[in-house]
Amino acid sequence: MGQTDRMIRAIVGVVLLILAFVSLAGTWAWIAGIVGVVLLATSAMGSCPPYQILGINTKKEG
Repeated sequence: MGQTDRMIRAIVGVVLLILAFVSLAGTWAWIAGIVGVVLLATSAMGSCPPYQILGINTKKEG
């Protein structure tokens, strides 16, 4: 996973978690929270299981 991909995932993950705790309620808060945690986790690990299955690589070579 490339640096840009990781950064975007981290930012979107944080935004979703903030929305889940501050402005959303009910099912939408849970969905935003779960997606936010998954995005932050994949960003921290530097890999995305669906990317690996599909053979997607966003890391720049060289």
